[in-house]
Amino acid sequence: MRRREFIVLVGGAAAWPVAGIAQQATMLIGFLSALEAYPSSLNAFRNGLAETGYYESRNVLIEYRWAEGHYDRLPSLALELAQRRVSVIVAGGGSPSGLAAKAVTSTIPIVVLLGDDPVKLGLASSINRPSGNVTGVAQLVVAAQQKRLELLRELVPAADTIAYLMNPASPNADRQRHDMDADARALGLKLVVLQASSERDLVEAFTTIVQKRIGALILGADPFFFMQQDQIVALSARYAIPTMYFFREFATAGGLISYGTRLAEGWHQVGVYTGKILRGANPADLPFVQQSEKIELVVNLRAARMLGLDVPLSLLTRADELIE
Repeated sequence: MRRREFIVLVGGAAAWPVAGIAQQATMLIGFLSALEAYPSSLNAFRNGLAETGYYESRNVLIEYRWAEGHYDRLPSLALELAQRRVSVIVAGGGSPSGLAAKAVTSTIPIVVLLGDDPVKLGLASSINRPSGNVTGVAQLVVAAQQKRLELLRELVPAADTIAYLMNPASPNADRQRHDMDADARALGLKLVVLQASSERDLVEAFTTIVQKRIGALILGADPFFFMQQDQIVALSARYAIPTMYFFREFATAGGLISYGTRLAEGWHQVGVYTGKILRGANPADLPFVQQSEKIELVVNLRAARMLGLDVPLSLLTRADELIE
């Protein structure tokens, strides 16, 4: 999916924030992401900032750096922001951004939005006491993949073979594949692992699913797939492949079913934490916010009808949202 051209707002440099800085002083935030953030996500982030007294273009400036799904660009983009002596680096779009930011600085505070466990990633020593210069929100999108697999089997019980689409460029690809293999075996399912890190790869992956007559697809939790959501949803519909997604945005775009947290809520909290740090809070003392208890199930009934699926009552009654 092609996104709109981004705008880079350039501001003056600022040193490490200390307590007592007047909120009227103009400060500089570095915003690093593996993909361009949705307007709704940016608005949620800015609203969180506003709750702490900071407003973009008034008393804080933001420099944006988007990797457009190319993870290999993140290290140089992170270095650019560190060299700008930003007061805080906000790292979103999944763990690759947070890891890239952490690699270039151990002193500039970093606020991350993750879909994985920050301790397993090496970004923090613990959830409650991060200890270093990194804190933020852990939505634990990856941790919910076993539940996604269970829900997909419930929706498509005849599918004893499931395709798992992963991005080999992700720094967590091997661990996620290992965990998914174990989850599939525990449910008595056969898993066929497919890889994609480009639009062409996606087409080839869906062609393979059709050729091998695989009954359903579960999408690995990866920022690249989120950026390509329109293409993936369209391919799933074209080839009539029941697909499980990790964010509700896929379902609202026409996808069959999703199970995951709300991005906007995560970005709002990232904005709040960023503002607290600008006011002098130490990231080492700010516990990671875990949003695993806010995972929601969304079912697109229109997509189900197009696929000829009867959604079981057990899913209908548990769904947080039904799209007609």
